[in-house]
Amino acid sequence: MLRLFVPAPTRLARTLATHASSPAQSSRLSWSKQQIQDLYDSPLMDLVFRAASVHRQHHDPSKIQLCTLMNIKTGGCTEDCSYCSQSSRYSTPTKASRLVDIEPVLEAARKAKENGSTRFCMGAAWRDLAGRKRGFEKILEMVREVRAMDMEVCTTLGMLSPDQARQLKEAGLTAYNHNLDTSREFYPQVITTRSYDERLDTISAVRDAGISVCSGGILGLGESDADRVGLIWEVSNMPEHPESFPVNALVPIEGTPLENNEPVKYHVLLRDNRNGPHRPPEHHYPTGRWPKHPGRIRAGYMLTTPCSPWDEDKAMMSRWGLTGMNSFEQQEQLEASKATRPEENVAQAA
Repeated sequence: MLRLFVPAPTRLARTLATHASSPAQSSRLSWSKQQIQDLYDSPLMDLVFRAASVHRQHHDPSKIQLCTLMNIKTGGCTEDCSYCSQSSRYSTPTKASRLVDIEPVLEAARKAKENGSTRFCMGAAWRDLAGRKRGFEKILEMVREVRAMDMEVCTTLGMLSPDQARQLKEAGLTAYNHNLDTSREFYPQVITTRSYDERLDTISAVRDAGISVCSGGILGLGESDADRVGLIWEVSNMPEHPESFPVNALVPIEGTPLENNEPVKYHVLLRDNRNGPHRPPEHHYPTGRWPKHPGRIRAGYMLTTPCSPWDEDKAMMSRWGLTGMNSFEQQEQLEASKATRPEENVAQAA
């Protein structure tokens, strides 16, 4: 799984858990689908070169953020997401389990930190937190304890109310993942138990609480190029852009409606990574946001598909000359980026 993390804009109206506050600055939030389509259709190698060139103007290209994802509650979800082996509606190899106790989670976080991860994300397979008061209290304690390790903390728990988002912020949560998955038009063909607007409502609750938003999509659901553009358009026109835009490739799971989908072609994944709402020079830089270093998801605990072990990740980073970032290092990158005006970078990238 490949995920791109993007920091907050140089100026924010609200204080996020991982960023210093400063007065609001306007961002471009009026991209048309045709403008995004034109970017999407540009020559791939040109797009990669331009994105990498602008990235290097503001960041050390040898650094990435390492994030470990742990599934703290597996299976039994009432949603009908067509790609998900954790849905109770499908017969898959994934078996349902209860919410994990606190200590195993903290032990996993400690091990992740020892192996270089600076962000720890906890995911629970359920629709929302309704009727889960005791479980939510346990998760809040997990957040507090992991944050006390000087790690960035992320969760993905389904839909949130504004009050639940506030409680997560008070516990020390730094980011919340809630993907839109695909375009508004194609979404009903993938999921029927939760509307597109309900997903946007959760993102708004997270944003209003002052938590960094992580929201992207999944490629390989059967969508068209127009749907990939539609997802980018939806995110680019949000009132405030997400700090992280994860681009994921579907792993077809036996027993799900999408089990026979063809794997995503590498060039499609690469184009969408370069063409996300924050990546292309023409698209990203007028907003005043600088792309954060790409992140490697080191998902080694209780997931539904196999992942590479720690040693393999370390060997890969060594081969490529990459080193991991420190926790909250994006704050330093944010401060450095303030020295250059967005409009100057547009000219440099053109």
